[in-house]
Formats: sequence, structure tokens, C-alpha cells
Amino acid sequence: GEEFSIPEWRVGEGVCLQQPPSLPPLARHWSRLHYMCTRPQSRLRRLLWSLAFLASAGLLATGTADRLHHLLSHPVHTRARLAQAPQLHFPAVTLCNPNRARFLHLTKPDLYSVGQWLGLAQENHSLVPEMLAVLGEDRRAWLMRLANYSRFLPPRRSEHTMQSFFHRLGHQIEDMLVECRFGGERCGPQHFAPVYTRYGKCYTFNGDRRNPRVTRQGGMGNGLEIMLDIQQEEYLPIWRETNETSFEAGIRVQIHSQDEPPYIHQLGFGVSPGFQTFVSCQEQRLTYLPQPWGNCRASVQGEKTLPGYDTYSIAACRLQCEKEAVVRSCHCRMVHMPGNESICSPNVYIECADHTLDAAVEDSQDRCSCPTPCNLTRYGKEISMVRIPNKGSARYLARKYNKNETYIRENFLVLDIFFEALNYEAIEQKKAYDLAGLLGDIGGQMGLFIGASILTILEILDYVYEWERVRCRAGPPNWRTPGVFEDFAC
Repeated sequence: GEEFSIPEWRVGEGVCLQQPPSLPPLARHWSRLHYMCTRPQSRLRRLLWSLAFLASAGLLATGTADRLHHLLSHPVHTRARLAQAPQLHFPAVTLCNPNRARFLHLTKPDLYSVGQWLGLAQENHSLVPEMLAVLGEDRRAWLMRLANYSRFLPPRRSEHTMQSFFHRLGHQIEDMLVECRFGGERCGPQHFAPVYTRYGKCYTFNGDRRNPRVTRQGGMGNGLEIMLDIQQEEYLPIWRETNETSFEAGIRVQIHSQDEPPYIHQLGFGVSPGFQTFVSCQEQRLTYLPQPWGNCRASVQGEKTLPGYDTYSIAACRLQCEKEAVVRSCHCRMVHMPGNESICSPNVYIECADHTLDAAVEDSQDRCSCPTPCNLTRYGKEISMVRIPNKGSARYLARKYNKNETYIRENFLVLDIFFEALNYEAIEQKKAYDLAGLLGDIGGQMGLFIGASILTILEILDYVYEWERVRCRAGPPNWRTPGVFEDFAC
């Protein structure tokens, strides 16, 4: 391209003796200005080119503003991919019997302390007549003998009754677990750790986050396979409907990461007796973006986590929020809530804790701010089932476990949890637009609308800088040639 130079000015006594550099060299260097600002062109032609340039500059400004607004809106897109793995960590599996207490294991202190909470007794500790009406004759007589408090000394420290009650009267894994295999190898009750939820005493398999079990092959027979006895004869009698009433018979199951506690009353699925249930899982690793692109909660090393938990999770956050609501209103915590506060007594459960917890769950969106963690693992599930036992095996199972065939059909179930294949789905939230994209779009629009680049803009700025640098510093210029601007006026 043709170079243009800035002639030196002669300054004397505050008067500029030579005109500043003219625009035609720059106009010849940049063709858009050439058609607008050189004298050989007709006025109409220069006007049309000027209008075209202004229109293009306007479109450039509009496009630039739109791209800038798009950048400031922080758009995102989601990318999903399927990745292979030589082995996968098997998830934690939490099991709950929806029956909170074994009816036939109640003792006189239990009936006196928690009978009203269980719906068996009235406030004066007498048995509820409607409840007695639904019992068989033998159970009715047994319960009436249990409710005879004529020579009974009530327990003194009722504040510890609820924890010991759930521990003793919840269904025991030693009684429920009939068969257990993991990866073809036998397992037993010692591999299930007790955990307390709103269902009472539950059990978690493979809940140790420091030493999780791994699976090296997909398909049935390579995961967890258990046979359970749900013990329906131990279920509490139901004679009315309350928020705690459960009409279901079976097992509630939640498959979750070792980094989060079970929230099984809302996130669990049911497994029915008389069926073998197959649960095919696929691990999903989700990555979200923090502010301003998303609303996830980023984990910071050394950051204080929720009390009672090593890792932040939505379930842990909601449990903590519910506990704070109960402690604030009732000055104690429920058994399934983490913390060091004292555990509510049965009377406080009835009069305060249950109602407060129900209100906290209903208003959780308003009361609790529990953003999604930026990195989490969840498990997609496909569930299918077949009926058991078949006619050919019913008698065999009855003899093997010393039960009758009706009991086997009404109480036994098989649960098979496995990975479909040794792969996982990675779902990532990505930035859809960044500064590099903005500069690329602006550069493309500059080339499209005004045929310019960053170097062209720098040339113009350099010209303006040189213009200002050589201007007269002693006073307003007095040009010697009156028609000096005729050469570059548009």
C-alpha cells in the first residue's frame, strides 16, 4: 500500500506556517474513503458512497452491540458423551422397610413411651378402640396385656427413647436378609451399615466413600443380588390415615453416590414382594457451570461444609435445612437428622417435630436454598420385574426356609442391581460464547460491512495521533492557504 507522511510544520510566533497533513493519502490507502473524500468524484457519487458507508457503519454497530449483549447474557450449551471405563465404582444402595417398628417386638416401656406416636394408644396411655377392632383375637389379647400398667414404673429419661426405639424395634437386617451376593461372591448382614431416615432404621450397602466396591464387568450377576423377607406379620396395624401412615408392603430403595446421604422418602423407588426386580444402572457424571453462567455451588478447597457431612450435596443441604427448622421450633432434632443437639422425645415428636418437618418439606423451595453442586454423580435406572416364585419353586423355597408357600409369595422378594455396561455418560455444561468468539464475530462484521480490520483502525488512530501531535501548541492555527480543506472535505 502507499505510505503517507506527515510534513513538518513551521511554527513561528504562535502562527502555523504550513497546513496539517491532508486526508487524500489516507483516502487512497483505504478505498472506502477514496470514493467519499477525493475531488475527482462527483458530488452525487460521493454522497451515495457516504450514505453507503454510514449505513454499513450502522449495521456494524448494531451487530457489535448484539454480539456484546449475547456475551453478557452468558449463554451455555450442554455436551453429552459416552465414555468407556475399565472399572466403575459401584453405587451405595440404601434399603428401608416402610414399617417403622416391629409390632410383635413392642415392650411395655415402648408402648407407654411411643404408643401414642405409633397410633396405638391415646394421650392417657389407654389403647385406641378403633385400633383394637382391626386386630385379630390373639393379637388383641396380647396387646391388652401389654397395656396393663398397674405395676409399671414409667421410664425417667424419655429423651433417649426415640433413638433406642428405632434401633431396637426397626426391622433388623439379620432377619430380613435371606441371600446376598455381590459380583458372584457371598455377602452378609455385616456388609450393610445402619442409617436412620424418615422410615426409621434403614441399611446401606457399599456406603463407605473411602473404600467403595468396584465392578469390572457389566450385566446381571456382576452387581448386587439380594433376597429379602419383608416380615409383613410384624407390620403395625393401620386404622386411620396420617402423614406417617404407610399402606405399602415391600422395600424402598435408593441408589446414590457415597458422597450424599439417602433422601429415600422422596428419591427412593419401591420393590414389591412376590417379584424379582432387575435394576439396570448407568453412571452419569454431571458438570455444571458456576455463576454467572449457571447457579451451581462450586466446592472450594478448605471450605467449611455442612455440619455432619464431608461433601456438599442437595440431600445433605435439605436435611440440614429441615433440622434447623425443627431445632428452631422444637429445640431438639429428630433421629434421622445430623448434629449434636438432643433428640426429641416422643411427646415432642407428636406435638411439634412431625408438624414442623411436614411444613418445612412443603415450603422447602422458599425456606431452603440448596443449589446443585457443580460436580455430581447420579445413576440412571431401567427397572423390570418378573413374578416369583413360580409354581415349581414355591414348595422348594418353603421347605428351604421353613416357611409356607403363602408366606413366601407375600414376603419374599429378589433385587438385582447391576451396571448395564462398563461405561458412563458425561454430561457437561459448556460456555456457548466467550471473548474469543466476540472478537471473531466483530472482525468478520468489520470485514463484511466496512472492509476494515484491526490494523485499519490502528492506522486511522495513528493518523489522528500524528495529526494532533504536530498541531500548533502556541495558539489557534492561522492557515496560510484559505482553501486547504478542499482537498479532503467530503
